[in-house]
Amino acid sequence: MPSYDPNNIFAKILRGELPAQKVYEDAETLAFMDIGHVNPGHTLVAVKKHAANVFELEEAQAEAVAPVVKTSSTNRISSFSTSRG
Repeated sequence: MPSYDPNNIFAKILRGELPAQKVYEDAETLAFMDIGHVNPGHTLVAVKKHAANVFELEEAQAEAVAPVVKTSSTNRISSFSTSRG
């Protein structure tokens, strides 16, 4: 399995080294707009404690991400007038 690269683009965004259009942030997560989006409003949610991939997430991290994904998705639907698919 790949090891965590502390210089990946998401780590740099989390550290504030690269700009991001933040849509939500709390102690565990950061949600921000995808600059390479295919659909308007595509939002990425990252955990602040590093993990190389989803399989390395601690249970608490996974539990922190789920409500952020739901809330930010609902907000993006309203903001961009997209339908649920």
